[in-house]
Amino acid sequence: MRSDSIERLLRGLYSAVLYLLVPITLYHLIWRGFRQQAYFLRWPERYAAYHDAPASQAQGARTIWLHAVSVGEVNAAAPLVNALRRARPDLRLLVTSITPTGSERVNALWGGAIDHVYLPYDLPGAVGRFLDHYRPSVALIMETELWPNLLFGCRDRGVPVYILNARLSERSLRGYRVLAPLVGRALRTVHTVAAQSVADAMRFVRLGARSEQVVESGNLKFDVPVPEGLDAFAAECRQYRGGAPAWIAASTHEDEEAAVMAIHRRLRERHPDLLLLWAPRHPERFRVVAELARMSGMTVSTRSRARWPQAGDDVFVVDTLGELMNFYAAADVAFVGGSLQAVGGHNLLEPAAAGTAIVTGPHLHNFAEISRLFVRAGAIRIGEDADAVGRELLALLDSPAECERMVEAGHALIESGRGALATTLALIQPALPPVPAVDGTPRSQPLG
Repeated sequence: MRSDSIERLLRGLYSAVLYLLVPITLYHLIWRGFRQQAYFLRWPERYAAYHDAPASQAQGARTIWLHAVSVGEVNAAAPLVNALRRARPDLRLLVTSITPTGSERVNALWGGAIDHVYLPYDLPGAVGRFLDHYRPSVALIMETELWPNLLFGCRDRGVPVYILNARLSERSLRGYRVLAPLVGRALRTVHTVAAQSVADAMRFVRLGARSEQVVESGNLKFDVPVPEGLDAFAAECRQYRGGAPAWIAASTHEDEEAAVMAIHRRLRERHPDLLLLWAPRHPERFRVVAELARMSGMTVSTRSRARWPQAGDDVFVVDTLGELMNFYAAADVAFVGGSLQAVGGHNLLEPAAAGTAIVTGPHLHNFAEISRLFVRAGAIRIGEDADAVGRELLALLDSPAECERMVEAGHALIESGRGALATTLALIQPALPPVPAVDGTPRSQPLG
């Protein structure tokens, strides 16, 4: 789709507003920096100011760029990136994120084996500098990152865009209402939208995508890899804590912390030796929740200092990144946060894959389809508020047999949902540069 006068008008208005908001982006970085110091670092990347030499034409023609906004998207993309690395070692891989936690997860998974920078703000100049610097041959964007100038910039440079593991809730669709004329046009420049479900696919069409652009590919998160040594890790954790029962509060947000503490106090009335494994969503909350627990009279230790919970600990704060699935496996039952407030919930598939019974709050719009599947399979319990969540946790702690039944249902659900990775690899393969041959003749090679 070529540019026209209406597109230029809409883009001009949108870009003018963004340039006016540039001071706000600086304020935002400073404000977030006081909460998480990593936001004070690498500001030039946010505006696509790079000190290294730009990619040459030869390098750029063989660069695959994947964008994953934060930790959840990076984890979902991990099987895809690993498959590309195995099948196409000749390609340069660039992964971008927006949050420092996403950046840390990229480095934890792949270190220097791939390139990583922050994605710049959606300013025309910054987007142009980013694309001209890295010269990607294809763009793979995870889930719902619909930045108009970025999508138009890819079209103008002939870079095919695939939106992978695409999801769009009704709430997000309503949120695009003001920008729908522009976002719809930008969406129609995309080569393929690989939606997680039929419902997501229909919402992308309602937003402006053409029906022939959109396919249902399944959810890459069902292809979640289980860490090696998971059972051994869980057994060692239980040994250190003397066999005491444990529940985990995972990916919790600030407004849920008081509720978690209150629930733990009530649970310990029935189970006095119960341990809380606490893994806040954001690193800036690690120290805060440890102090909150101490002020509540709890004995607290942390992963970074003590390494393992000890017999007698009341709360163990998981203040490290990349270990959540291990600690899911070490718990008898899990509460998945972001669900007691209108955040929309977090990944339900990881605790299920780790073999843990799951309880959440009612706010699950980010995982609406997955949560419906879990409810239908009997693999989750949903509390309408914090008190109800506490009751559900207590019921499961009192019934190991019911926990086991839920774990088996969750495992079966995950196994039935696997396959999105193979579908996704097949979709993107035609857009990848051909494999160099020894005789100089390019050839293709199946992925996966």
